[in-house]
Amino acid sequence: MKWEDRGRSKNLDDRRGRRSVRGRTAVPLGIGGVLLVFALSALTGTDLFALLGLSPGGGGGAPAGPPPTQQELSLEEEHVRFVSYVLDDVQATWSDVFARSDLGYQDATLVLYRDAVESGCGVAPSASGPFYCPTDGGIYLDLSFYETLRERYGAPGDFAEAYVLAHEIGHHVQNLLGTMAEVRQQQQARPNTANEWSVALELQADCYAGIWAASAEARGIMEHGDLEEGLTAAAAVGDDHLANRAGRIPNQETFTHGTSAQRTQWFRTGFETGDPTACDTLTAN
Repeated sequence: MKWEDRGRSKNLDDRRGRRSVRGRTAVPLGIGGVLLVFALSALTGTDLFALLGLSPGGGGGAPAGPPPTQQELSLEEEHVRFVSYVLDDVQATWSDVFARSDLGYQDATLVLYRDAVESGCGVAPSASGPFYCPTDGGIYLDLSFYETLRERYGAPGDFAEAYVLAHEIGHHVQNLLGTMAEVRQQQQARPNTANEWSVALELQADCYAGIWAASAEARGIMEHGDLEEGLTAAAAVGDDHLANRAGRIPNQETFTHGTSAQRTQWFRTGFETGDPTACDTLTAN
């Protein structure tokens, strides 16, 4: 992926130097939230979701690791500049999309953290993966997630990382458009379909990520192999793929994010059409 070092985004909130997290309310899992926790729970026979406060009645965040050295901080700075670039580029794309419909786009804030973080939606350990909090309009990311995505789940590449961030910004778009509120109402009205609505929301965010990818392609930002990196990342966080990796039989009734095939299909739909109206994943519900 072609990108320019434009410094840190004005919408970046770097909390990696903070060590303490208050409170005991956990946030929902993000795009990669079940990756490590799901696999380790199966291998150890321990409910790590409850241990980390990711299930009802669970406790607080994960224990903090050792503080990073100055050398480690310096090595991460280029990574910070990259996610800043992607953050600003994706949001500039959506600002243009909104403007064409006479709507005003409000920027989301990207919060970088280590180990655990306190958000407007509660406390989350890094094992919860990247997530979006509609309460404060923040996207929360521990950069170590990308190492897990690359090394454990076989989805390397800078465009794979960009896809993850574009997906979370897709949730911000849903929040601004009122889609999230609509889905919450439907889930409350029909609790037995709550998971289906969750899947629809996630797939639409994948499609919205594809909308940005189409813009990036049109502007010459994408390089050969970038689309495949994005599709691989989308497949890596499919519910069925995660279940198989954890040694469990996939059960579609429990899916909350969609299968690998669904996620790649909707990311590709956004990419091939470049049209947000093609991202209607909610109608089937």
